[in-house]
Amino acid sequence: MMSKKVELMVGFFVALGIAALLMLSLKVANSGITGTGESYNLFAKFDNIGGLKIRSPIKVGGVVVGRVSDISLDEEDYTPIVTLTIYQAYSNFSEATSVSILTSGLLGEQYIGLQPGFVDESIETLQPGDYIEDTKPALVLEELIGQFLFSQGSDD
Repeated sequence: MMSKKVELMVGFFVALGIAALLMLSLKVANSGITGTGESYNLFAKFDNIGGLKIRSPIKVGGVVVGRVSDISLDEEDYTPIVTLTIYQAYSNFSEATSVSILTSGLLGEQYIGLQPGFVDESIETLQPGDYIEDTKPALVLEELIGQFLFSQGSDD
């Protein structure tokens, strides 16, 4: 009788541990069981997107306001087009908004950083499907190291 109770408790704790690992893995992957709610799409063209991936966060001052939903290549000039899915709660970005690809830490993941432009009566807000004109490409560490080494070699 005692061993059945112990087996039941061990089974309960194993199931609880598996559930905790599942929740932890969903949290680490920045996804959840529920959806994100209403959202709209904006587009941005970059010269270089570096290691940006689909589902990378879009942040304003460290607050996640959306996710990257698609990365494609423009068929005319072969530049990357990033589709930004912004949560509907953040729908007041002006046309003066700038977007850049940033890195978390020195070698961390890349994310999109939005810098909201000033809001004025003469400046319109971005509508779903609009392109953000002011973009800054990703800084690629290998290119920076190459430029540093090349500039050091030319001093001789």
